[in-house]
Amino acid sequence: MSHPSKEQLQKEAAEVLSALDITALKPKQRIAIPVQEMPTQDPGVRITNMEEVAIGYSKDQVIAESLRCLQCKNAPCIKGCPVSIDIPGFILKAAEGDFQGSIDIIKESSLLPAICGRVCPQEAQCQLYCTVGKSLKDVEKSVSIGRIERYVADLERESGTIKMPEIAPSTGKKVAIVGSGPAGITVAADVRKAGHDVTIFEAFHKPGGVMVYGIPEFRLPKSIVAKEIDNLKQMGVKVETNFLIGRTRKLMDLMVKDGFDAIFVGSGAGLPKFMKIEGENLIGVFSANEYLTRSNLMKAYDPKNASTPIYNSKTVAVLGGGNVAMDAARTAQRLGAEKVYVVYRRTEKEMPARVEEVGHAKEEGIDFLLLHNPKRIIGDDKGRVTGLELLRYELGEPDDSGRRRPIAIEGSESILDVDTVIVSIGNDSNPLIKQTTESLVTNKWGNIIVDEDCKTSIPGVFAGGDIVLGAATVILAMGQGRTAAESINKMLAEK
Repeated sequence: MSHPSKEQLQKEAAEVLSALDITALKPKQRIAIPVQEMPTQDPGVRITNMEEVAIGYSKDQVIAESLRCLQCKNAPCIKGCPVSIDIPGFILKAAEGDFQGSIDIIKESSLLPAICGRVCPQEAQCQLYCTVGKSLKDVEKSVSIGRIERYVADLERESGTIKMPEIAPSTGKKVAIVGSGPAGITVAADVRKAGHDVTIFEAFHKPGGVMVYGIPEFRLPKSIVAKEIDNLKQMGVKVETNFLIGRTRKLMDLMVKDGFDAIFVGSGAGLPKFMKIEGENLIGVFSANEYLTRSNLMKAYDPKNASTPIYNSKTVAVLGGGNVAMDAARTAQRLGAEKVYVVYRRTEKEMPARVEEVGHAKEEGIDFLLLHNPKRIIGDDKGRVTGLELLRYELGEPDDSGRRRPIAIEGSESILDVDTVIVSIGNDSNPLIKQTTESLVTNKWGNIIVDEDCKTSIPGVFAGGDIVLGAATVILAMGQGRTAAESINKMLAEK
């Protein structure tokens, strides 16, 4: 598959714009404008580095893509956005070339546009409701909302013109944030703007949560996350790293001993699930969490400067079909694996991973073993992985998730020769906070139970993000963060 260069795509966009009377575009003309392809590194080059795969739109591309928006009066795209960004508003400004005005509109609702523009599943959220996509009967032809968002956010950051929000006069109230992922960052910003003293407590040595330890550099450069943390610090938010709530300090001690008036728990879902099959304790079996944390947070891909070693693999099987599985597979390849398989028990249609991530993985040579699932992991007399016994599957009736249920085909066993297995079938909530916090109510999976205002069973304690939702998305965590911050500000104002 040939990949046009950024220069070629920019030239095509310029030709599109020169052929249009932008001041008098009718809906049919807007729909006829071709979707602007995202420039990317060539697959043969990018598998040799950790640099970002998607290069980003040019100015002409972002204007051409913005002109595809019909500016629908009922704005159906907004209902697909967990933080209710004024999508037609920011796209209209981008179409006019007012990129600062565009990012200003986004930041009325979203604190992390450069991040969300890269990693949010827009095709399952805002773009799913886009009138253009529905008119063309293909969500992939919807207006590329996330790509436009990314462009205007990057432009502001790179130009050094990021505006700091106004901070209200000090209220004398203190708020503790547990976890520095998307939910925690959102709450910290909104609560700080209200004039409260805010401290984030992060268990790792670097803040950023899943955006730092989970998502690879080639999808989300860590410098972007670091800039967002710097912005929080400029607002006056304090960040304490290497601070594990439940060990360094119990949750309620933050109130009783340290005098915090409210607490938000956004500790994420970091406890990996395993398949409970024979051989999962062999050398060469990893959770995707561990594997990606070693690579992303501790820079194992750079042996000279790494804080940790990483397993030297030749043939890797990644078990699962979500975005984390794609991240693990593509990381393994970049770390030197000669062959990488993704093993998934349904078909590609049922995969929860983003279409773009699956497409990138295929371009990079990842091999997909669909309608297969492991029965056991095989090892040698030294306890090292040598293979994976697989069963073939077929699809039956839909299950509770709405996807067709995979059914094993008896007698269909086969052996796949591998030396590494990475398990990526989801995460549960870390039980530490629950174990050390009396009267905190959770469900059977360990997720904290909250009401519609993100209040937990303990007065003054709020929660949101993956610790409540299970493993979800950045923007969904941010949506809960906005709700929690509003509830905290209201409670403290009433006090």
